[in-house]
Amino acid sequence: MAHIKEAEGIDFLIQSPPLTDQERKKISELIKIMKAKSSRLIISRNKKIKKELAE
Repeated sequence: MAHIKEAEGIDFLIQSPPLTDQERKKISELIKIMKAKSSRLIISRNKKIKKELAE
């Protein structure tokens, strides 16, 4: 992968505005939900694999 040079007068650094407390809480809730769904999928996938191996 090649290195991208910054053109003169152009800055590739991005500075986003700080999050509010409400935005942080929403993001945290979303992450918790996604982790819970992900772990349920992994557990169900593992059960399916074990079941197939037992047969």
